[in-house]
This record gives sequence, C-alpha cells and structure tokens, in this order.
Amino acid sequence: MLFVEIPAGVGYSYSNTTSDYHNTGDKRSTDDAYTFLVNWLERFPKYRDRDFFITGESYAGHYVPELANLIISNNRARGATNVKLKGVAIGNADLQYNLTLRATFDYFWMHAMISGKTYRTVQANCGFNGTYTKDCDNAMNLAIKEKGNVDDYNIYAPICRDASSPLRSSDPVVFGDPCTNHYVSSYLNRPEVQRALHANTTGLNYPWTDCSQLVFDNWKDSPETVLPSIRKLISSGTRVWLYRYSYIYSPGILVLKYRSNQLLMSY
Repeated sequence: MLFVEIPAGVGYSYSNTTSDYHNTGDKRSTDDAYTFLVNWLERFPKYRDRDFFITGESYAGHYVPELANLIISNNRARGATNVKLKGVAIGNADLQYNLTLRATFDYFWMHAMISGKTYRTVQANCGFNGTYTKDCDNAMNLAIKEKGNVDDYNIYAPICRDASSPLRSSDPVVFGDPCTNHYVSSYLNRPEVQRALHANTTGLNYPWTDCSQLVFDNWKDSPETVLPSIRKLISSGTRVWLYRYSYIYSPGILVLKYRSNQLLMSY
C-alpha cells in the first residue's frame, strides 16, 4: 500500500520552490500525483504489473477521479509507463460544492442538530446555485451556531476537551478517543518517528499538520462538480465504489441521492 500526501505543502510533502504553495489546485495536484506515481513505478519496476487501485476520502472525491482519468488518458500515449488501474474507492466523497453545501444543512436538520425554524430560514434564503446573498450567509451562520461544538467526524461522540488526558469511552457507539487527532499530530512531529519514516529529511521549518492553511488560501482551481469525471470513469469500465461512514457528518451521501440519476446515465 502506497500513501501519498498531496498537494505539496500538506503533511510531510513539500516543494523546493516556495511559490508552488501559492499556485496549486486540482490540476496541479493531479499532475504532481501522476508524475510521482510514474517515477515511483520506474524506480521500483517490480510493481509495474500489479493491479492498481486508488482510494481516498473527503476532497479525494476530486483527487481520485481526476487522477484516475489522467492515468487512463496517458496510458494510451506511446512510450508512456502503463499503470494497471483497476478501480477507485472514495469515502464521504466531496463531489459537488453547491449540493454539498445544501446537503450539509439537510443533514443537520435530519439529525436534529438544528431546529425546524432555522432549517426553514436556510431553505427560504439559500438557492445553493452558486450565488449566496447576505441573508443566506446569515441563515447559514445561524444554523452553524445552533449546531454547536459537535465533532464532525463522529456526531455521537464527545469532543476533545483535554488532549493531555486520554479518554476512552465504554459506550459501543462512541468508540475510541475523541482526542486521537491531537495524539497523531504530536506523534508525527516526534524526531525519532520522522527518522523511522524517513520523513522530513530536509528539516522543514514548520510542524506536520493534517491540513495547510497556506495551501487552502491559495487554491487556484476546483470544479464545482466532479460528477462528469465519475461518469467518465464508469463509462471506461473502471470500477467505482462510493461509500460513507454511518456515524460521521456526511452530506456526500445526500449528494449521491440527489444526483444518482446523473451517475447512472453512463450505463
């Protein structure tokens, strides 16, 4: 299994050119991921004949189909390194921005996280069509405030209040420790761990984090929907598995329900 942190600037990944962090986006990330994959297969040729699957979650709803389609396209080029792509799998996929935003507030209401009155205010003021008025922004902010401090990655779990004091729940619904993300961050910033992983060999002047605000603020391109990319994969014969985690805040599953007919048009 090969783990790749993309784009450059996220996690342990980095660029020798600082300006790259200000000029990234879907296309750049896809091109970089493909370049890495081809170079990796050239360096380790014994893996060239292995079946290849791509997986990811959340915004990988963009990365995965975009990379998969680039692989399919480049496999046709003469002399190109052939990648034996067999399928893709994406959990809680971010597929369509406006519908994801709409589904977010549908999800809040369906799980009794906001009141019916607030939900109706959002519905009355927001068309979720790419144009968002001040009244819509106010309505969405009201809903988010009403939702409160809930762990989006497990809406039934307690939130992390003290990362220095491990809390393990005996509740079968609330498994694990809500502070796990904090422990992971601390662990991956330990010098001995980085040495063992052969990571951060250049001595980056910033810590490992699961996200990068710098990269996020300078994102250049992100298609409003990747459903055409998903349909293109389906029509190519590539196996596609879209799934969700039942206890996680996941508007993506509602987007699939809203647009399942569009995905099936390829069949």
